[in-house]
Amino acid sequence: MSKDIKSSIDDFYASVNMTPKELESWLKTEESQSVGQKDNGDESIGHKSGKRIVDLLQKPKDDYTDDDLSHIKKVVSYIHRHSAQQPEGEIEHTRWRYSLMNWGHDPLKVKS
Repeated sequence: MSKDIKSSIDDFYASVNMTPKELESWLKTEESQSVGQKDNGDESIGHKSGKRIVDLLQKPKDDYTDDDLSHIKKVVSYIHRHSAQQPEGEIEHTRWRYSLMNWGHDPLKVKS
């Protein structure tokens, strides 16, 4: 595994702070399904991404494909970019937080 690939995977695991089980439960909620850009009134991009993130978290790192690594970089980029846009005030029930959670990152969750 190259240094660049390892770095991307490390960034992914540092950015995604929800477990597969937490993310799966979240994706079933109305809040999760209420946010994000939708193609053809379908499922949002972030919601689809969340399902893929669950799969990636459950897959051995050595089995990641080039397509998986491309998605991993997209997830890290989204989380970093969206986190920088945090609104002022209480964020618990905001579309901003819900959107981040669809991508596997809960800004209210403290890393242990």
